[in-house]
Amino acid sequence: MLAAGVSVVLLWLTWTLVGDAVAEVPQMPPGTTVRVDGVVVEASTLAEHLRDQARQRVLVAGAVAFCCVVAAAGILAWTLTSRVLRPLREITTTARRLSGESMGERIGALRTRDELAELAETFDAMLDRLQAAFEGQRHFVANASHELRTPLSVIRTELDVTLADESADEAELRRMAEVVRHATERAENLVNSLLLLARTDGAGLAATEPVDLATVVDSAWRAVLTEARQRELRVELNTVSTPVAGDPALLERVAGNLLENAVRHNLDGGWVEVSTHPGAHWSMLRVRSSGALVDPATVTELFEPFRRAGVARTARSGAGLGLSIVRAAVQAHGGTLSAEPVVGGGLAISVYLPAVPG
Repeated sequence: MLAAGVSVVLLWLTWTLVGDAVAEVPQMPPGTTVRVDGVVVEASTLAEHLRDQARQRVLVAGAVAFCCVVAAAGILAWTLTSRVLRPLREITTTARRLSGESMGERIGALRTRDELAELAETFDAMLDRLQAAFEGQRHFVANASHELRTPLSVIRTELDVTLADESADEAELRRMAEVVRHATERAENLVNSLLLLARTDGAGLAATEPVDLATVVDSAWRAVLTEARQRELRVELNTVSTPVAGDPALLERVAGNLLENAVRHNLDGGWVEVSTHPGAHWSMLRVRSSGALVDPATVTELFEPFRRAGVARTARSGAGLGLSIVRAAVQAHGGTLSAEPVVGGGLAISVYLPAVPG
């Protein structure tokens, strides 16, 4: 359409310019006749006759040229747009084929190396992230279902066995009630941990305030002090005032989970070291403890939900969400964390959080 419009304008300009140019032919004396294409005409009408003929030829040649230009422009536009839009059609087709069950579809490398190829690469990278998120979600739901099924199965089994025993006395009923209570507490703790992880994972902080890591560690340590004494653990606390910016409740949960893991996954008569280190930009909380041998290749997996260090999945000591909550809370604060095995058995975890300016 653009080529046709420009051609019409050019044809009209040519028609006008030819007519004006012919009109400037010099006039001959009145009564003079001339022969034009075998026709005798008066000199006074020569200019008009030449102008009509010139315009007629311009119109004929211009019409042919107009058709050729429009046809060529149409073919060229069709060819170029088809080539340009083909990658877009591939992207659109791939997007339409995608579903929760076919996240493995990819556009792949395009023949062109332009903005569309960059768009395709970006789209494929986004699909990679989405696929990882979908797979992680499925894995998380499957593990959560498995963990919840265990206490529910215990409750149902105890109830069925007790109800089937017609001679069950008060002692048997109390024993059943105690087992059901423990299973209910485990399910309740698991649900609370799942809710905390859901609120923290991938979410930002609504508000931050200065928090002293030393105070947080002291509060968290008092919660596990009795268990640590029962297991006869040697404890070394090297905490100094370490101000950070964050949510006090979440930071207390971070310290609490790290200390709970250090105590519960320790060896009887083992040791625990807790230290805080202030910094100009980053402050650190480090928890080291003895325990079972940890494979360095599997350290990063401990921060995935329902993973336990050296503890069977059917163990009653927690649901394997402690370090997952720690990682989510640290990321919500804009911090980082690292873990490494301790020589001889155990684990050392370091948490880095933004320090309070000044």
